[in-house]
Amino acid sequence: MSTSFVERQNLTMRMSMRRFTRLTNGFSKSLENHCHSVALYFMYYNFCRVHQTLRVTPAMEAGLADHVWSLEELVGLLDRTELTVAA
Repeated sequence: MSTSFVERQNLTMRMSMRRFTRLTNGFSKSLENHCHSVALYFMYYNFCRVHQTLRVTPAMEAGLADHVWSLEELVGLLDRTELTVAA
């Protein structure tokens, strides 16, 4: 495993999410909000976004998904999780 993969992932995340850059108003004021934001980003990145070099999502390439997820499917998971936790 090369560190270049990790560094590329860190750069992509930092450039995609303003809360990882300094001197912005988009920073997280609570650790909980920060964790939720990172989780949403990684779900979108791996299940919803088609990557140029792969021509599929990373989840499809790894065999974890059989289609590109829509944002509605992603939000549907969030609603289902909130209902489970609230019960």
